[in-house]
Amino acid sequence: MKAVILAAGKGTRMGDLTQEVPKPMLPVQGRPILDHIVEGLRDAGISEFHIVTGWRAEVIESHFGDGSRLGVRVSYSRQVVQDGTGKAPELAKDFVGADDFILTYGDILVRPETYRRMRERWDSGPFDGLLTVTEGEDVTKGGLFFFDDERFHLTRLVEKPSAAELEVLRSTGWIRPGKPVWYNAGIYLFRPSLFEYTARLEKSPRGEYELTDALSAMIATGRVLAGLKIEGRWVDVRDPAVLASLQS
Repeated sequence: MKAVILAAGKGTRMGDLTQEVPKPMLPVQGRPILDHIVEGLRDAGISEFHIVTGWRAEVIESHFGDGSRLGVRVSYSRQVVQDGTGKAPELAKDFVGADDFILTYGDILVRPETYRRMRERWDSGPFDGLLTVTEGEDVTKGGLFFFDDERFHLTRLVEKPSAAELEVLRSTGWIRPGKPVWYNAGIYLFRPSLFEYTARLEKSPRGEYELTDALSAMIATGRVLAGLKIEGRWVDVRDPAVLASLQS
């Protein structure tokens, strides 16, 4: 199994903090966010990494080099055009080859055991993909996932629902009192078949290629996408306030 980390964005909400470094290289307790991610994945048995860089790519590439400092192998590709999360994984297609791979954004922090739990859930399959979720987040900022009750397999997703869309979901019974609302946690595990779906993506109304559109296409064609609730820490390092909260 391999790992692909998407770390191409500037992180505009970080303001001046990312003028010289990309957001995944901002320090958390004295070390870059990406250090925490790579080490957690390494400790879960992953030794081959591919990092998709973009803004200030050289900062990431010079920091990790070939990965030998951390006891892993690291390769890179650069996302020249920032056109969404749906196309960025395709830059790692040759690296992935025929192997299963964990896909994560470079600004999501979890407990290291999360990656081990993902592998354990994956081994209980077979699945075509695995999606991590958290409960009780502001679902207007990301993906809202719905799963069947028995197997916790994905049945539907709604990307960044508006207030009106949330009301419809409540009135039609998709969201019910006392039932968890699952938010996309941004860490996945896939077979290489993912690329069959990212290759066919069209731009969303936001003008970007959305990974969640590929997920919707997968379940529409009968692919099995399992869910896994993240236990303990899950942090989307989205802005300076969140970053500051992680320093103590």
